Amino acid sequence: MQLGLIGLGRMGGNMADRIRAAGHEVVGFDHHPDKRDVGSLAELVEKLAAPRVVWTMVPAGEITESTIDQLGELLSDGDLIIDGGNSKFTDDQPRADRLAAKGIGYMDCGVSGGIWGSQNGYALMVGGDAKNVAKAMPIFEALKPAGEFGFVHAGPVGAGHYTKMVHNGIEYGMMQAFAEGWELLEASEYVDNVPGAFKSWREGSVVKSWLLDLFDRALDGDPELAKLKGYAEDTGEGRWTVDEAVRLAVPLHVIAASLFTRFESRQPDSPAMKAVAALRQQFGGHAVIS
Repeated sequence: MQLGLIGLGRMGGNMADRIRAAGHEVVGFDHHPDKRDVGSLAELVEKLAAPRVVWTMVPAGEITESTIDQLGELLSDGDLIIDGGNSKFTDDQPRADRLAAKGIGYMDCGVSGGIWGSQNGYALMVGGDAKNVAKAMPIFEALKPAGEFGFVHAGPVGAGHYTKMVHNGIEYGMMQAFAEGWELLEASEYVDNVPGAFKSWREGSVVKSWLLDLFDRALDGDPELAKLKGYAEDTGEGRWTVDEAVRLAVPLHVIAASLFTRFESRQPDSPAMKAVAALRQQFGGHAVIS
C-alpha cells in the first residue's frame, strides 16, 4: 500500500521506517530537505496513485490546519486524510465537514509510542467512518504492536483524539505518582538505594509498567537526577482533559492535581506560598524568610 506522510520528525520519521519495514511504500514530505522524498505537497500528491491516503504528523494548531487545507485543494474525490498529531478533538469534525464537501475522507488518529514506537509499535486510537478505517487498516496493522492490543476504532470523527487526550491525562497522573514516590524515598533516612527500589518493581509488582522502565533507565544515567531542573511543560492534552472533566462534572482529582503541579514547577518562588507566609505572620506572628 502507498502512504503519503507529512512530518518526518521524531515520531513521523520513525513511523515511516516501521511502515516501510512492513513492505509498504511511504512518500514523505518535511520542511527539512534532508528528510523528505518530495519537495512539496503537490509533488507528494502526484506521486500517489488514487485513491490516495495521506497522513499528517505535524504540530497541532495552525500548522496542522494549514496543511490539511492545502491538501484539501490538492486531493481528489475518494482520497483520505488522517491527522495523527495531538490536535484537539473539537477541531476534527469541522475539518471532516470541509473535506467531505469535496468528497475527501478524514480520520483522526491518536498515536502513542514516542521515540520507541519504531521498535515496539504504536498504540493507535482512531476516530472516523468504518469504511475509511478499513481503507487504512494495512497501515494501522504495520504501525501497531503485534497481537490483539494496540489499536481501537474508538468511534466517529473526533473519538481518536479524544481518547488520546484522556490517555495523556492518565499519563500525567502516573508520572506524578512515580515522581512523588521517588521524592519521598530520597527524603527518607531508611532507604539507601533509591534507584534499586525502583528497579525491584520492574518485575512482580502491580506498578510494573513501561513508564517505570523508563524512569529506571533515567535513574541509571543520573541516580539523583542532578543534571535536570524541576521544570515540566504541558502540551495541551492535560488541560483539555481537565476542561472536559469540568464540562461533564466528572471528578478528576489525580489528573487535575498533576496538571497543576506542572504549573507550579515553573515558579521559581511561589506567589501563593508568599501569601500563605504573610497570613501566618499576620495571625500568629510566625517567622518569615525574606
